[in-house]
This record gives sequence, C-alpha cells and structure tokens, in this order.
Amino acid sequence: MSSILKRDTAFENIPSIKAKTLRINLNPDIYGTFAEIGAGQETARHFFRAGGASGTIAKAMSAYDKEFSDAIYGVEADGRYVTQPRLKTMLSHEMQLMEERITRDKHPDRLFFSYANTVATIDFSKRYKGHGWIGIRFQLEPDQKELDEIVLHIRFKQNEARLQQETLGILGVNLIYGAFYKYHKPRKLLKYLYDHIDRDTVEIDMINFSGPNFKNVDNRLISLQLIRNGMTDAVMFGPDGNNLLPAAKLYKKNILALRGSFRPVTKVNMDMFEKSYEIFIRDPAVDEDKTIVLFEITLSNLKASGEIDERDFMDRAELLCSMGHTVMISNFQEYYKLVEYFNNYTKAKIGLTMGVINLVDIFDEKYYRHLSGGILEAFGKLFFKELQVYLYPMKNTETGQIMTSNNVKVHPRMKELYKFFKYNGKVMDIIDYDPEIMHIFSRDVFKKIVNHEEGWEDAVPEGIPEIIKEKNLFGPKTEKQTEEKV
Repeated sequence: MSSILKRDTAFENIPSIKAKTLRINLNPDIYGTFAEIGAGQETARHFFRAGGASGTIAKAMSAYDKEFSDAIYGVEADGRYVTQPRLKTMLSHEMQLMEERITRDKHPDRLFFSYANTVATIDFSKRYKGHGWIGIRFQLEPDQKELDEIVLHIRFKQNEARLQQETLGILGVNLIYGAFYKYHKPRKLLKYLYDHIDRDTVEIDMINFSGPNFKNVDNRLISLQLIRNGMTDAVMFGPDGNNLLPAAKLYKKNILALRGSFRPVTKVNMDMFEKSYEIFIRDPAVDEDKTIVLFEITLSNLKASGEIDERDFMDRAELLCSMGHTVMISNFQEYYKLVEYFNNYTKAKIGLTMGVINLVDIFDEKYYRHLSGGILEAFGKLFFKELQVYLYPMKNTETGQIMTSNNVKVHPRMKELYKFFKYNGKVMDIIDYDPEIMHIFSRDVFKKIVNHEEGWEDAVPEGIPEIIKEKNLFGPKTEKQTEEKV
C-alpha cells in the first residue's frame, strides 16, 4: 500500500468535510478527475474551497448539454443519461485519459482516480424528487492494473434542487474519502457516506464494490447493511450476487412475488412458484417478457430468532441464487407496504403467492392498528387495481382437511370483508398443486439439517442437497468459512 496512505493519520479523527477534502488535497499521490452531470460541480467545489486542489484535481468538468455529453462519452443504447451504464462509461473514459496523459516516468507514485456522477434533481412540478448514480474508480497502488470501483444509486427526498445539490456534494466527498482511507472497512465506509447528511434527506438503495481490494466483499451482505442501517427499505440482488437497482428492475414490469423464509428453499416453495407463475402469465394482460419474479424475505423474518444471523442469511441466498432466482430483502412486514412499494414503479399486474396462514394474517386487524384508517386503509393499498393473490393450500395436520380460500377461517368481523375480495377475484386458489409434498415445512427440514438427521434430502429441489452438503450450509462452519465476510 502507498506509504502516504499508511502514514498519513494527522486528520484521522477530524470529521468535517473540509478536513476530508484537505487531507486528500495534501496527499501528493492522490490525483484524479471529476466529471459531474446534472447537478453542477458540487463535489469538486469542496476540493477547490479546501485549498491545495491543484495537487489533486487533474480536471473538473460538467458536460451539461446532452449533445456535448454525447460527443464526449458517446450515445447510450437507451438514450438515457441518468443510468448506471452512463456512469460506467464516464468512469472508464476519464480513467483512460488519466493513464494516457500522465506519464509514470514523472509521477511513479501517483494513485489515479476518476469520480463521476450523473444526476437528475427535483423537477419543477416537484412530483419527481430526483435521483442519481455516483461512482469512483481508483487505484490503491501505483502499479495496480485491475482497478477498484464503488458505484451507488441515490434517491433524493428534499424538495429543493439547491439542497439536493449540497447533499450530493457532501456525499461525493464522503465517497472519495472513504475509497482511499476506509476501503478496508466497507461496512463502516457505508455508514460514513452519511457523514454530515441527515438520513431523511437521501436514500441509498444500491451499492456495489468491485476490484482486487474488495475481493472478499459480498455485495449481498452489503445490501443487507443498507436496510439494517435504515438507508433504504428494500434491496435486490441477482443470481450473480451483485446488487440490482429495484427501480430499474421493477419499472413498468408485471411482478410476481413469493414471500418466505426459504430456510432452506423446499419443493413446496418451488411448487408454489411454478404453479402461480403458470396462472400469472396466462393472464392476457401479462407480457411474459416484461415480467419479473421475486423471492422476497422480510427483515423481520431474518430476525425471527433474535439478531440477524448473516451467515444464515447468506446460506438462504446461496441456494436461491444457485437456482437462478432474483432475491429481494425488504423492511415491509405487512403485505400492503410491499404492494405500495411496487406501485411506485409499475402500474402493471402484481401477483402475490402465499400460503393459507399468510392470508389469515392479512385479515388480522392487529397489524393495522397504527393506521388511522385501520384495516380498510391497508386493504385500499393492498388490493389496489391490478393485484391478485395466488393461494397455495395447506393440509390440516390434525383433521387432514385441505384448507383453501373456500374454507379458510378468518376472524368473524372480517368475514364479509374477506368475501368481498374473494368474490371479486382478488384471491385465486392454486388447484393443480402437488398433494405428495404438502407435509413439507422449511422449519422441519432446517431442524433435520442442523441435527444431522436423515431424510431431509427428498424435501428440497433437485441439486440442493449437494450444495448444502458441499458448502456446509445451515450447519457449524469451518474456520475458513467463518472468516469475516464484509
């Protein structure tokens, strides 16, 4: 590691934004470019004001005009500017120029970086609050060929463009400072992004770390930290483990969501998914190419046994990702909040796949006492427009009776309300279920795995037993497995 980065601790405990920018400016090795589109040169401004910026800033620019921006960075395929691909193009272009124009003969110890953001602040109607992409590509060693990178997406909550610009500038400083001085503590770096920023002013709903110095960073765990730290309400990640931007994945899509513990994923879970998906895509209004399926786990589910067990969470995610599924972690304990979240991004059809017990809980008034309109207010949001519940039956272990929407027991006060939604087609039974697997419950399978009992293999999908055994999922970890994953 650069000796400067190691020994420069004079400003370690000074939290001000000026102290952060000054520390970077006085470091003779850190040198890079600032490219900021859409909200002014707010980050670069802090470095200019701190003094000594000539040793840090190679170039600061704001290609505000779209045609001029296209002339520099090219035209994106979708024609949009506030996107992750646009940010990546900016970072790549500016870093390439740095390496081409600054010779190593004269500056052997220089640590290059390119910082960029592409942002849309609040519009005149104030209907859209604004959002943006921010990123930094950088070196921590002068001869580092494979670069490190941090990319994040933000949503503004302030109602004035000026305030959003100020927030963006501070966030940019925190990111650059964190990249060079807190890179070895990604979780803390995440929290430091909010230094001098009120959590209520901006939401970070996606962040990805990549590069050689982040090889041990699991971005799924970073996603979890975003929710735990109150930075966002929901995160998503794909089969490759990289975080996804919910707004981009859900935008104008038909959404089928399956909530569960998936501890572990069982044949029942997959039967629920497959059968409800078949019903969902048969709907004439649903375009299969514009449909996304989410396996959703709530934060309250992860806390079911006390504090969140991150290793346990990763084991669940490992299995779902291995099957090629997209996973969503949310802070929405009540279904109506989940649907309300989806409605922010799409007006297309929404489907919720659930079991009988979940449906009974939905009609339990105790979950809605905090709402001024009570359960009626919640249901107005839950069963809004194009929503349908796909109900998977349950076998009563005592009587052997199959419980469906036709004989489910809800509270007497809720009977008429339930009938209203039932007879208006908002609740649909899954009738072609597999009766041979109805005895399977995740909690029972989990206990057998933990207690090293036999017979659980037949309760999970094909290929899953091998993964669980090979990676020792849901069991005591080896010393190598328990090494800290950040």
